[in-house]
Amino acid sequence: MIADKKETIVESPLIFEKSVPGRRGITPPKAPEVDLAALLGSDNLRAEPPKLPEVDELTLVRHYTGLSRRQMGVDTHFYPLGSCTMKYNPKVHEAAVGLFADLHPYQAPEVVQGALQLMYELQRDLSEITGMDATTLQPAAGAHGELTGILIIRAYHKSRGEHEQRRVVLVPDSAHGSNPATASMAGYTVKEIASSPDGEVDLEALKTELGPHVAAIMLTNPNTLGLFERKILAMAQAAHRVGAQLYYDGANLNAVMGMARPGDMGFDVVHLNLHKTFTVPHGGGGPGSGPVGVKAHLAPFLPVPQVVKNGETYALDYDLPHSIGQVRSFYGNFGALVRAYAYIKMLGEEGIKKSAALAVLNANYLKELLKEQGYRIPYDRTCMHEFVAQPPEGIRTLDVAKGLLELGFHPPTVYFPLIVKEALMVEPTETESKETLEAFARAAGELLKKDKSWLEAAPYSTPVRRLDEVQANRKPKLRWNPGE
Repeated sequence: MIADKKETIVESPLIFEKSVPGRRGITPPKAPEVDLAALLGSDNLRAEPPKLPEVDELTLVRHYTGLSRRQMGVDTHFYPLGSCTMKYNPKVHEAAVGLFADLHPYQAPEVVQGALQLMYELQRDLSEITGMDATTLQPAAGAHGELTGILIIRAYHKSRGEHEQRRVVLVPDSAHGSNPATASMAGYTVKEIASSPDGEVDLEALKTELGPHVAAIMLTNPNTLGLFERKILAMAQAAHRVGAQLYYDGANLNAVMGMARPGDMGFDVVHLNLHKTFTVPHGGGGPGSGPVGVKAHLAPFLPVPQVVKNGETYALDYDLPHSIGQVRSFYGNFGALVRAYAYIKMLGEEGIKKSAALAVLNANYLKELLKEQGYRIPYDRTCMHEFVAQPPEGIRTLDVAKGLLELGFHPPTVYFPLIVKEALMVEPTETESKETLEAFARAAGELLKKDKSWLEAAPYSTPVRRLDEVQANRKPKLRWNPGE
């Protein structure tokens, strides 16, 4: 949604506006004549054809290729989106996915042993990386994994007759927004825990809120400020002392994978974002995946089916009487699982450690570069894979983000976490070169020397300049309608 039509630099016709009646890109084989009403039911038949664009193949290809070249992505630009970990996706993984392209989820387990072996080994690898005892691969994304994890915790308390008394989930004020949303969706009351001045969870405030009414604590470690929670063992002990479960939001696992395991920190449940940590394409690049790992006492409540190994063969086990049930059709987003499997096997144990180490090194190097350029670091200590910066007083974060677009860089996450005023959350990822980081820092520094009016009007050369963000959020237009 464009705030001022005059600010549009390049207008591009919609694919519908290129439509010519009767034009086709492909002619499918002629199907045998059948009575569709008898086959599908007359209520399921359309009264008129769908209003699809009618274009030839070349127009179609040129249209979407042209649109793709107007976007910024990890294959074209540095993408320092904090808390979202936009990793480079190795193209060799696509070849691995292609090996399974002809499989169908309705095939019998006996004829898809290779796919089941892959899922079984991925379950074990993720359990080993996180320090958990069992893992499900079903959840379709990180937030879906969160909900699965909380439902497992709820089922656990219910099995112990404590569900009615444990109605509260504790969440830090620096948490991802999905954490309180997940707990609320599962029927819990959310209680926020304040951070201490050092940016970590206030342990004493946490202890004050703990009691037999608490079902779980949801934590991210390292947290959304990019800081490792150094008192995590004390928090785990305090939670377990009152019977609460400790939930690990795995969004930031890529900072510690191979170095430290949530299971060893005292966490009972872990969800992972394969599309962040293990280089599965992110956002518009494809579906995500949010496996959930649990300690042994929670394993009976995992979703069905579980992939199991019987002797030398693999099978799907539905015989889990205490399971929360199936949380997704079939077995999860299988293509995402293949890419994560390929990434883990390609790097190996030492490679995974090196990946985490380079992510931390890059973040700390870029943090120091931005300091030299004049940016403020509100929690200035050794960070993990990401950090939070602020522009100098008097300059808006939004203007910095728009200015970076003009200089050829995708901006970092802005205005998150909420506890930092004018926050810029920067995450460079382990695959970025020293030269790229330095170029980004120079660009960010150059913005601070710009005239304020220039900064407030940027960007100038992007296809669309500044959007009416309030309108776009409150009245999004997600569907084309004729005549609009």
